[in-house]
Amino acid sequence: MERRFFDLNSDEYVKGRWYLGDPTHLDGGEVEDVWRFSDGVPVELSERLRVPVRTPGTALDIEFAGVGLVPIVSARVASVFRELAPHDVQLFPVEVEGTSETWFLLNVARQLRCIDDEASEEVQLRTAEDYEDRIGEYGSVIGLRIDKSKVGAEKVFRLWGWRVPLIVDEEVKDALEANGILGGRFDEV
Repeated sequence: MERRFFDLNSDEYVKGRWYLGDPTHLDGGEVEDVWRFSDGVPVELSERLRVPVRTPGTALDIEFAGVGLVPIVSARVASVFRELAPHDVQLFPVEVEGTSETWFLLNVARQLRCIDDEASEEVQLRTAEDYEDRIGEYGSVIGLRIDKSKVGAEKVFRLWGWRVPLIVDEEVKDALEANGILGGRFDEV
């Protein structure tokens, strides 16, 4: 049976949901390069971070915080990733403003070059006119599909050249759903 994969997104349709801002240092100082948490590579984080609540509301088990779309997850969600994909992710405890629970910054530490340009609805590649240092990466991907033959044992990964999607396999998806994840949406890729 062929493995299935899903883009784990934030469910924008949860009524009364909260929205989180970009993580900061505990003193409120800006974190340099919040986009590094969506690069699909291991990161070093020597201090605990704080995540501000931009719009108060119902806490979600997974939220993609701020402009950097940094995955912030509940302890329940973190335990699923820790159990099923320990080599694919890093989990860093963070403080979320106004809560006493433990939350985690989820950094996906794997990146695969597996976007299926032909099967995807539409892809646009970056040119020298866009970003000279990112020529050949994706400027847009609509109707994302991946080439599953290029995925090894990874259960959770980011895509080379298109850092927005957070891809999980069906086992991770099913475990998150079985745990009653609030705020996550899965789109098959």
